[in-house]
Amino acid sequence: MKRYLTTYLPLLIFIQFSCNTKPKAPATTVSADAPEMLVSPAGKDSMLLLTDRPPNLETPLKYFLEDYTPNNVFFVRWHLSSLPSKVDIDTFRLRVNGNVATPLELSMEDLKTKFKPYTITALCQCAGNSRSFFDPRVAGGQWKNGAMGNAKWTGVKLKDILELAGAKANSKDVSFNGLDGPPMDSTPDFVKALHYDHAIDGEVMIAYEMNGEPLPLLNGYPLKLVVPGWYATYWVGMLSEVQVLDKPFKGFWMEKAYLVPKGVVNGNEKPDSLSKDMEPINKMDVRSLFVSPEPENTIEVGKATDIQGLAFDGGDGIEKVEISQDSGKTWKPARLDADLGKYSWRRWHYNFTPAEKGNYVFWVKATNSKGLSQPFHQWNRSGYMRNEIESLAINAQ
Repeated sequence: MKRYLTTYLPLLIFIQFSCNTKPKAPATTVSADAPEMLVSPAGKDSMLLLTDRPPNLETPLKYFLEDYTPNNVFFVRWHLSSLPSKVDIDTFRLRVNGNVATPLELSMEDLKTKFKPYTITALCQCAGNSRSFFDPRVAGGQWKNGAMGNAKWTGVKLKDILELAGAKANSKDVSFNGLDGPPMDSTPDFVKALHYDHAIDGEVMIAYEMNGEPLPLLNGYPLKLVVPGWYATYWVGMLSEVQVLDKPFKGFWMEKAYLVPKGVVNGNEKPDSLSKDMEPINKMDVRSLFVSPEPENTIEVGKATDIQGLAFDGGDGIEKVEISQDSGKTWKPARLDADLGKYSWRRWHYNFTPAEKGNYVFWVKATNSKGLSQPFHQWNRSGYMRNEIESLAINAQ
């Protein structure tokens, strides 16, 4: 059996450490207050540090010029600080139990030989991506736009695994737990759940490869649940247990955390009128953002500039992207690159040639195949699902 090299995770010792402060730019493009701290933990290149315990790292914007986010800079998100520093792949087993006829303990070799491999391209985006831009500000990790990444995921359809286990017809939910653990007994273990019908839709999968390579440890090695089109809170890393339930799942991370106003487009509510009816966050909303040039860049007068960015939604498909230079009064179409798959982001381009020196401000919005677009303002108490129309200010010289 092929043995994957185990990876060590020194959380507090970094290969490289640097800190820099960037000039303040438009609120929609650069985080508000703290200077950027760049770190290079084991297995990663230079990334933006959000927290070191648990490790939470953001992808620098420049890497979004690539259609598939490199593994060594793919964003990192963990909720619990007790993480294994290595995983012995020879003894590791994925346990599948609960409301099934035949409980399973699957090795990596089992997953690769007993099941047909499945590959899907899908965007993984933290529910709190871009939280630092909310106005008024909200508590939580102050991510900029880099708490996301696009990748080709290879593994096994969850449907196939549950069929082998003989999941029973009266199943209601399926829960997922990883090797990470709470630092104290009073801290709820991070366990997420999907409705059974969603779990067996043929797209939800358990990945053992990311962009053609074994998952990095910080991104969930050796196995990661992939829930295409849904926010990354469901993408449980270091997945070690799948439990089929004959009744709805009850747990802190589904009933108390990651809640949004029920049935409200864009998860909107008002600070002085908070929603009382809440539900677990789920499908990603429509969004677009600028990638290049970055706010601190200067463009050349009389020279064509390729303004480009990304647009995505929860799987319905991006229909168009539009650019405005007059604060949303009029809009012009951007050019879309080829579609990489309904769960992938889609790159867009807008050619601009400045006629004279000065500052120029652009707005961008995307619309999907269902006609859903982006609001001018969006807010909720948890800083989730941010998808406001974004602006970019650039200077021509």
